[in-house]
Amino acid sequence: MKIFENEPLSYWLDSTEKTNYPSLDKDINTDVVIIGGGIAGITSAYILKQRGLNVALLEVDNILEGTTARTTAKVTSQHNLMYNKLIKEMGEDYARKYLQANEDAIEFIKQIIKEKNIDCDFSELPAYVYTTDDKYIKDIKDEVKAVQKLGKDAIFVETLDLPFNVKGAMKFKNQAQFHPRKYLLKLAKEINSNGSYIYENTKVVDIKDGNTVKVITSNENIISAKKVIIATHFPIENFRGLYFSRMYTERSYILGVLAKDSIPNGMYISVEKPIRSLRYQNYNDKKMLLIGGDGHKTGQGENTKNHYNNLKKFAEENFQVESIPYRWSTQDCMPMDDIPFIGQITSNSENIFLSTGFKKWGMTNATAGAMILADIITNGKSPYSDVFSPSRFNIKGSISNFIKENLNVGYEFIKGKLKTGNIDIEVATGQGKVVDLNGKRVGFYKDTEGKTYIVDTTCTHLGCELSWNDAEKSWDCPCHGSRFSYDGTIIEGPALHELSVKIIED
Repeated sequence: MKIFENEPLSYWLDSTEKTNYPSLDKDINTDVVIIGGGIAGITSAYILKQRGLNVALLEVDNILEGTTARTTAKVTSQHNLMYNKLIKEMGEDYARKYLQANEDAIEFIKQIIKEKNIDCDFSELPAYVYTTDDKYIKDIKDEVKAVQKLGKDAIFVETLDLPFNVKGAMKFKNQAQFHPRKYLLKLAKEINSNGSYIYENTKVVDIKDGNTVKVITSNENIISAKKVIIATHFPIENFRGLYFSRMYTERSYILGVLAKDSIPNGMYISVEKPIRSLRYQNYNDKKMLLIGGDGHKTGQGENTKNHYNNLKKFAEENFQVESIPYRWSTQDCMPMDDIPFIGQITSNSENIFLSTGFKKWGMTNATAGAMILADIITNGKSPYSDVFSPSRFNIKGSISNFIKENLNVGYEFIKGKLKTGNIDIEVATGQGKVVDLNGKRVGFYKDTEGKTYIVDTTCTHLGCELSWNDAEKSWDCPCHGSRFSYDGTIIEGPALHELSVKIIED
């Protein structure tokens, strides 16, 4: 079965229409500017508009085509094994608030779908964290006790309806799954009217703080607002808060699998690595199995095609696979202490807010973030502000990871500078590689029309050397996770500037 014949394609994108909102072409005034058109930005804009504020949402591409369109779309407060660790590091009150914020997010999504009658494949299902290894049984049982202490009805189960042997699992009841774009596209339509607007293909290049915040676009248009929310997945602000040093990015992979077997009626994720995540999705008159996992730091690790092959092998070992119509990958921002950054971007920036670092649980964390920021902006406070505050400093939970991850950044930076390119500058069609061209390290890619793209492989963010990603045809930064297309255009931040490129035609 050749799953690499076609380019990666997300089912969420393939099953919904592309949006066509206008780009901003003039100066405007509004109450709140929201930068970023994923679930965090769309939900923030929706809530704030419902509360009577005028909002302008700006998206550099088309809304809901980034990480939100590449999720497994689990709507759950069960975020693998984290609550026992959170209690030990931050205390019961802190852990309880994190749990409750995500439970509130589940209820918010559920109620909006019901009120607006949104057809988005919403299903309430249990979520399980499982293990196939005896050594993790104690960890799961300890997690169950911790969650029960926080007031959540979690239980330990010994068996699951999965086609492989499981040693034990933790079960969360009353969780859910859905089609994220069908849900959010409906919210977007509610935003774009009566003094509130969505602008696509509008790139923000600068934010000037003050009593009135000025947001400046690449076309030199200025949006003046009382408040600004940065919801761009990785913050577009490089130096306010130094978030590039406080979290790292990780890529993971998903297959959409059609199988002869019955698909398990639940959501599942393994404790042990490589992570294996499973859930089903309605697909025509069938159920498609979504198998995810095999994560690694962006720009690091083995040939990226191998990760798809690893998931394919897992699928074939456990299910009677008929076909694999979809495959896609995603990128997650991973904070050092596992808690998102939601609140003022810095303690002295009263009018600029941030929502990022959702780890791998963006459906609920991003929704919780929108609810928290809406409360802060309209009421002056949120009961969850202290938990998610970007200005927090969790010594137990973050200092060791901070040191480890930033040492890794330093290592990758130096390694990239010392590593020379291939002296063979010939490149096959559809392939990319780093070559040595007249003593300079550059990237070559040749497309199917015979054009060769030569890019400067130095990341425009902080100067790390990029690696070629063969599975996604991209140049990826191993330091802070920026990604660029083979033609030098930005796919993922924090980089704000494209790579310099020269095109040669045969």
